[in-house]
Amino acid sequence: MTAAETVYSALVTREHSGGGDLPERVERDVPRNGLRLVAANTLQSSGDQAVNASTVLPWLFHVLGVPAALVGLLVPIRESGSMLPQVLLTPLVLRVTHRKWVFVTGAAVQAAAVAVMAGIAALGHGTAAGVGILAALVVFSLGRCLCSIASKDVQGRTIPSGERGQIIGLATSAAGIVAVTLGLAIRALGGDDLSAGALALLLAGGSALWVLSALVYARVTEPAGESAAGTPDDPVDEGGGSWFAEAARLFREDRTFRRFVTVRGLVLVSSLSPPFIVSMSVAAGTGALAGLGGFILASGVASLIGGRIFGRVADRSSRRLMAGAAAAASVVTLGFVAAVSLFGVDGSSGPGTAFFVGGYFLLTLLHSGVRVGRKTYVVDVAEGDLRTTYVAVSNSAMGVILLVIGAITSALALAGVEWALVFLAVLGVIGAVSGLRMPEVSGPSGASGASGAR
Repeated sequence: MTAAETVYSALVTREHSGGGDLPERVERDVPRNGLRLVAANTLQSSGDQAVNASTVLPWLFHVLGVPAALVGLLVPIRESGSMLPQVLLTPLVLRVTHRKWVFVTGAAVQAAAVAVMAGIAALGHGTAAGVGILAALVVFSLGRCLCSIASKDVQGRTIPSGERGQIIGLATSAAGIVAVTLGLAIRALGGDDLSAGALALLLAGGSALWVLSALVYARVTEPAGESAAGTPDDPVDEGGGSWFAEAARLFREDRTFRRFVTVRGLVLVSSLSPPFIVSMSVAAGTGALAGLGGFILASGVASLIGGRIFGRVADRSSRRLMAGAAAAASVVTLGFVAAVSLFGVDGSSGPGTAFFVGGYFLLTLLHSGVRVGRKTYVVDVAEGDLRTTYVAVSNSAMGVILLVIGAITSALALAGVEWALVFLAVLGVIGAVSGLRMPEVSGPSGASGASGAR
């Protein structure tokens, strides 16, 4: 065995019960490609921590004296901005034979955008600096679009079914280590007292990480795929219709895809509840520095643990993982609301802080399960250009769904954060039940389940 095979076999449980769903020459490169994908995705996730729209950038805005109104635009631009344009970019991506170069381009765009943010952090101040960083964040999100569209397809072409969830899980765990390290560093450096210069260096480091991610990803040995024009899976020219018409047809006629998008839109409880937990914690009197450091550490530990565990579970049944984690997150959320409403937790006390951080930890841990299950499902459910189309159209739809659900929960939060959490928990239960009705596409019977589902 080569060194790559030894390391890969130690990290990933290799199962070939499906008879091999990749060409023989691709199978030989699986260990090297798997390690490169883990490394590249880990570098990208590390860069994400350096430009986190929920932590680092708000601190930077505070230090630079950016008006609070602009702070509220960071997360919507970061999340929806990286999803909505995918329906526009996918027709271009489908014409690229080797999709790894699309990822490399996206990583380079993100590196450049974060480098601009670092420059603004070092030299800028006030409203102008805020507007400049938001503009760079828009460009960053476009690069993120390219990486998101391409990564699932490259993974599907280079990693066999049964190992893909573990690859995603390993990268998630590695990102958890980075989050823990960053959280400890922030606590050591003083949290809210970080200077603009220190944050500029952090952003510059993030830019360098994306450059490294692009260099590693470029070494993936990806088999050539068909171009979009004239292929059986062509979503552009088939029947002479536009790509948008074909995307609408996909929603209308593909039952499996429609179910996946519906379930994905319902199981947002684990991703949208944590910020409300933080808000309740602050309202209950938790100290900003202690609470913030605790939440960052909790998030990192949850990713570290969840990535490894849920990666293996996803390769057995990604739909059951997604449904089970969403149901558990709903139970945790409802229990949290009941405890706060009935007992009035004091966030300024040690036990109170531990209660809020513990609830945050459980939700982020379960979110790792939902996320790994969802990513594994979409890689396993389709092949070739159809997989790329699934990823792009579902992500663009999620961009809209996130804005709608976000607006509803924000309106409910005006009456009380508890109502927003209950609403998300109810959606999560509905999504979990619906998820169990999706066809099985992972595990030994996954291939037959996927092929017969549409």
